[in-house]
Amino acid sequence: MTVNREAIDKLGRFLLRGLRIGASTVAVVELLRNDWKGWLSAALAWLLFLQVERRLPSINPESEE
Repeated sequence: MTVNREAIDKLGRFLLRGLRIGASTVAVVELLRNDWKGWLSAALAWLLFLQVERRLPSINPESEE
């Protein structure tokens, strides 16, 4: 069984984007609730997901020129 590498990359990026959006939403909710520990944890998770997403190579190598 062959696996389409491009499809897996797209799915991974989609899931990573979902985690980033979820972490930012939780951070805002915790900030509004004045839960500083929860806010800080969610904000750090969002920052981590953002850095991982930025370090991923482009899916289309032709477009990097």
